Amino acid sequence: MIGRARQAALGACLGALVAGCGGGNSSVAGTTTLAAPTPKAGGIPWHAPPATEAMHLATETGVPVDRYEYGIPGHPGKHIHAHLDAFVNGKPVQVPPGIGIDFTVPGVQKGSSPDGTPSYGGIQLCARACIAALHTHDDGGVMHIESQKPRSYSLGNFFDEWHVRLDGKCVGGYCKPDATIAAYKNGNRFTGDPAALVLNDRDEIAVVIGSPPAKIPSSYF
Repeated sequence: MIGRARQAALGACLGALVAGCGGGNSSVAGTTTLAAPTPKAGGIPWHAPPATEAMHLATETGVPVDRYEYGIPGHPGKHIHAHLDAFVNGKPVQVPPGIGIDFTVPGVQKGSSPDGTPSYGGIQLCARACIAALHTHDDGGVMHIESQKPRSYSLGNFFDEWHVRLDGKCVGGYCKPDATIAAYKNGNRFTGDPAALVLNDRDEIAVVIGSPPAKIPSSYF
């Protein structure tokens, strides 16, 4: 007879082969997580939507847009930041620059990040609405939250602007039960719908799909 421990191990190996994960297993807090299979659609990389759609996507999810940034000289308001890390099978996912910014509008300045990728900002006054209250300037994963009056935004708002699905079942094309999905806020597991996560100043948000990274980020700023 096969012992229970060996039988369980064989069952786990067969499960991995049937799933066709194409990767090893990883563990967090003593639990084993299989690598997520590549979906037929909606897999990484998740590029930024066309800049000309940025204002529409923002207003559709309830994020205000304007011709300038708040919280800078000449435009008083609330200006805070949260940071997003996303991982698929332990590998980091790039958060694109210019989410929530229509950089085709005159008044948006284009620069370069240290890694050579574009950055967008330096906005004093655009010809028309060009920037959402929730946006990224570069690909560092920092979500800028700038409003004339204090108000709350969620991770779901940001993913809507990114035009990437986020809900209790799926992130992009990675969906349960084929893919394990976990969300963390400041290193603590969030068990609800990740789209409902409220973004507070200096929050570190991690979205983990499939097998996790060696360490879940708990702080950034």
